[in-house]
Amino acid sequence: MSKKKTTRSKKRAPSMIAFVLAVLLAIFAPQLYKLVAPMLDLDGRPDHSGQVIRIEFPADRYPKTAAHIQNAIAKGESAVCTIDRDGAKANREDSLRGIPTKKGFDRDEWPMAMCEEGGTGADIEYIAPSDNRGAGSWVGNTLEDYPDGTQVEFVFD
Repeated sequence: MSKKKTTRSKKRAPSMIAFVLAVLLAIFAPQLYKLVAPMLDLDGRPDHSGQVIRIEFPADRYPKTAAHIQNAIAKGESAVCTIDRDGAKANREDSLRGIPTKKGFDRDEWPMAMCEEGGTGADIEYIAPSDNRGAGSWVGNTLEDYPDGTQVEFVFD
């Protein structure tokens, strides 16, 4: 009879160890992730610290917006956009202050509101809404995986 008890307790030991390990993992997983993720780049975002990312802007799809960006840069506006999503609302308010709306047009800004360089003094042009909003959507989708602080230069073919 004592032989059966010994056998049962030996069978339970591995399952008890597995249970304890599972509980510990569940408790400490968030802390472990925070510790390991930066070392392994597990956040899924590319790290482009100190680099300027070059992205080809689809001028054939959004010709008016492309022309505006190129004209603004030629007039001295920054060719580089440092992503700053948190500052976009304030930048948009600052850049469009005093610029009246015009029926049938959007007010396009360069540098964009989502750029650290945007805001007061940005170059503004009236652009057809389909061109401006399509370009804005394209930019948002293209840059969604890049963190704030990433520097982006739009290039044109």
